[in-house]
Amino acid sequence: MNNRDKEREELHKTIWKIANELRGSVDGWDFKQYVLGLLFYRFISENIENYVNENQRKAGITDFQYRNISDEEALLGKSQILDEKGFFILPSELFCNIRKGADKNENLNVVISNVFNNIESSARGSASEDDVKGLFDDFTIDNKLGNTVDERNEKLVKLLNAIGDLNFGDYEDNNIDLFGDAYEFLMTMYASSAGKSGGEFFTPQEVGELLARIVIMDKTSVNKVYDPACGSGGLLLKFAKILGKENVREGFFGQEINLTTYNLARINMFLHNINYNNFSIERGDTLIHPAHWNDEPFDAIVSNPPYSIKWAGKSNPILINDERFAPAGILAPESKADLAFTMHMLSWLSPKGTAAIVEFPGVLYRGGAEQKIRQYMIDNNFVDTVIQLPPDLFFGTSIATCILVLKKNKADNNILFVDASEEFTRNTNKNKLSDRNINNIVDFLKDRKSIENRSYLATYDEVKENDYNISVNSYLKTNTEDNKIDIAEVNKMLSEVVPRQQQIRKELEEIIKELEVDYHE
Repeated sequence: MNNRDKEREELHKTIWKIANELRGSVDGWDFKQYVLGLLFYRFISENIENYVNENQRKAGITDFQYRNISDEEALLGKSQILDEKGFFILPSELFCNIRKGADKNENLNVVISNVFNNIESSARGSASEDDVKGLFDDFTIDNKLGNTVDERNEKLVKLLNAIGDLNFGDYEDNNIDLFGDAYEFLMTMYASSAGKSGGEFFTPQEVGELLARIVIMDKTSVNKVYDPACGSGGLLLKFAKILGKENVREGFFGQEINLTTYNLARINMFLHNINYNNFSIERGDTLIHPAHWNDEPFDAIVSNPPYSIKWAGKSNPILINDERFAPAGILAPESKADLAFTMHMLSWLSPKGTAAIVEFPGVLYRGGAEQKIRQYMIDNNFVDTVIQLPPDLFFGTSIATCILVLKKNKADNNILFVDASEEFTRNTNKNKLSDRNINNIVDFLKDRKSIENRSYLATYDEVKENDYNISVNSYLKTNTEDNKIDIAEVNKMLSEVVPRQQQIRKELEEIIKELEVDYHE
């Protein structure tokens, strides 16, 4: 087991332990917020501590400990900490000091609520106010945690201790994205039982890694990174992980419509030590009210926008003249906003940039308005590569998705099709992309040539003759040669088939519904 798997397993064990201790008393969906809120609180406490301690040690005070000084003394350095970090925490309100006396504190729930309010209000009137405002909105300590004050406090003590015992090590050097991984694990634990779809909330970290690698290729830096449907910010942060945050020179930009995930995205930036003046995460509907007009174009765009959601489309007469959508001469269907997101990203892509977008398969072959939008993109030579991903990678759907790679500076007018449907490992109940799988896919893009059953470099004329259908399987036939059969593997797969049958049937019904809508449009 490599270090990444060890760290991940350790984290999952801890979260599972906390969940079991509180089982039955807190709805999973709400429990998720408490775990993430306290994880964040612990992280920023340690982050402030380390920052002040390091500065004092550089100044020659070798045994300085921020947690041990008085609040009055700490306030003398408040403005410098605020300038640098964007928020301020008093020594008495640090995670470690609140935890210390937590089990004897009858007002623990009030104390923690006040600490969260104080952290937010510390930024009021400063340059970071908008980045910190409302960060703890989802972490209200109310009667969901217990009916009586004593019950709530008992659970809070358990939560504080469990999260306090987590071995962060040097957070910056962790092999996994600790917060992202905790979030992902909590989502998979609870989304199904809470009857909420987790697919819209996060993209598996390995898929994020692949998207970032496709956009970066051999570059050692990018100017700025953008995701118009950024969820909890995981895709943007892959660039910090791969390149180093100092090599994303002008920062991280994202927009998100859901309040909870918008808050998580901002929290995630702070957790990765990305300074408030190096990110701009805004809330709102990107298609109707895009927030970053003054920051576009972007060299690097990555996104996993929501699949087939409804949008205003042609019912809003202003949109056809919007400079993002107008060039195609037609709007994406009202029942499927997928290509509206794609056109938005294409519009904001710089002349030398790359966009890598996760797409639902129907986007690549459906007729009507979507075919016309594809025609616009292909006739203007913006489509670089289409990658067929394996099925069952994403939580909330088992459908095999695709990646569409867009560029405005292609050297030729060919389109590369890559069949990566076999590039996965399965050691959990979902398929995963291993490092090797990711490297293999990136290598296909670097080689950019036809390799039997794996990739196909199609000319513009071939794609045009194929009615602008750019689904991978219409250019690459899946290999049907006889393979050796592993009986144990077949049995394992069969045992997984029954629970997945229902899900697939549901998804097939959705596709049939979509095709019927297309047929009548």
